[in-house]
Amino acid sequence: MGMTDPIADMLTRIRNANRVRFNSVDVLLSKVNLNVAKVLSESGYISRFDIKRDSSGREALKIYLKYSDSKECVITGIQRVSKPGRRIYVKSEKIPEVLNGYGISILSTSKGVMTDKEARALNVGGEILCNVW
Repeated sequence: MGMTDPIADMLTRIRNANRVRFNSVDVLLSKVNLNVAKVLSESGYISRFDIKRDSSGREALKIYLKYSDSKECVITGIQRVSKPGRRIYVKSEKIPEVLNGYGISILSTSKGVMTDKEARALNVGGEILCNVW
């Protein structure tokens, strides 16, 4: 049986690996997961990511988590907003701020996957995938 929500699976794996202070975590490779990882890397929430082959020969996305000098997690919270059963779409004027600008929303727009700040600057709306702080 196939997975119904690969984005939620990716976010849960990141959240769980972050709690136990793993250096990296493997997630399913998809175009959306790759684009979300790019946004997280550009925003400074993860150190980097690689595409690798797992033991069964399939490609996987390896995400390297980021911690501060005092071993504190950079990602303190990560939350899925739009789900397969209930999609959340917003216009560019209605994009909410996460923790008064201290966090980011990741949106899927017609111009690609981007942060809420980039979407406001380009004046595009879209589906809110997740919030990270």
